[in-house]
Amino acid sequence: MNSIGVDFKLKTMSIDGKNVKLQIWDTAGQERFRTITTSYYKGAQGIVIVYDVTESESFEHVKNWMNDIEKYAKNDVLKILVGNKSDLISKRKVSTEQGQDLADHYNIPFLETSAKDNSNIEQLFIDSARAFIRKQANNGNNNLDKRKKMEMKKLI
Repeated sequence: MNSIGVDFKLKTMSIDGKNVKLQIWDTAGQERFRTITTSYYKGAQGIVIVYDVTESESFEHVKNWMNDIEKYAKNDVLKILVGNKSDLISKRKVSTEQGQDLADHYNIPFLETSAKDNSNIEQLFIDSARAFIRKQANNGNNNLDKRKKMEMKKLI
């Protein structure tokens, strides 16, 4: 079965006494779907840019994704850079320092995860939800409730 290159999930969390519902759109970052996925940036409140630490090429694509985000997303969109597959130590091509340096260059948070051993996955969602809550508070909107949603885009 062919996919359009986008997967959708919902995740509801209670963070510091506030309920946050994350809408997660996984675009898988495939170049052949790039024209479709850029349309998902417009309404995003948060974007997770994920690269594979075992593939230098995916790390190099981060700059392209950041350019697209700058071009198509809102100026105040929350962003986080994530290096995935951190469990594959012997296959690593991109160091933690390289990931942190790139995140520092874009002035965004950085985290390494492993979907295989589930390390830092929950932390990624917690950190993202907390950043969203802080952003809402800074905008004078402290009325987060079960209906409030954060759309996140994940790029690989």
